[in-house]
Amino acid sequence: MEYPLTGNFLAGRLRDNLSEDDLRYIETLVESVEEHGNATVLIERGQVAERSTLLIEGFVFRTIEKTDRRYIVGVHVPGDFVDLHGFALKRLDHNIVTVGRVKVGYVSHGALRSVMRERPGVARAMWFATLLDAAIHRKWIQTLEQLDAPRRIAHLYSELRKRLQLIDRPVNGPMRTPFTQLDLADMCGVSAIHANRAVGKLRAAGVGEIRRGDLYPTDWDALEAYARFEPDYLYGDGALRLTEAWDAA
Repeated sequence: MEYPLTGNFLAGRLRDNLSEDDLRYIETLVESVEEHGNATVLIERGQVAERSTLLIEGFVFRTIEKTDRRYIVGVHVPGDFVDLHGFALKRLDHNIVTVGRVKVGYVSHGALRSVMRERPGVARAMWFATLLDAAIHRKWIQTLEQLDAPRRIAHLYSELRKRLQLIDRPVNGPMRTPFTQLDLADMCGVSAIHANRAVGKLRAAGVGEIRRGDLYPTDWDALEAYARFEPDYLYGDGALRLTEAWDAA
């Protein structure tokens, strides 16, 4: 990959509208790279943020802890700035936690301040990335409201597959993830027992089977239809795709 640290940033969406100069500049923003194991808290709720995290490899959760309950309110894939909003907020209202092994790059908020002053095109791209996170979050709220637990799980895997396709990591067979059944429960807002039943209903519906976090679909099109998955909100292919000329001024 020409840009080994940032080559997945906005891939399949806005990246094609950025100039080569902007892409080179974005690559230089990553000041350090770290690898972490499973369940590492990269930034804790209330901690003062002095840098933002770009996910290079692996998966990361956003989590909210309440007494003895964890809520997973977001999941990230390579290329995502997982806490870019921390630049403005300084303190997050949730935790950023690894799931499985990950590689991350860090961009200091000092560097981001320079972006805001000197590179309006790059600043707009980062704003786009933050708003894309918000669009995904809205869809998660909608699925919690409108879909039952088996369809929520099917929708989650359908979404992740599309997000991986956008960064040129196609999933045509099984989808491998480090997720546990408890992770699925916490992402779908149900108990572990309810999640186990939901996984059984997916199998009974004939659209797929989940074993140790890996999804084995009978047919991806059938799974997406079962999940009522419509990917426009991901701003890749579809009616919401950015097609007009990119104005960096």
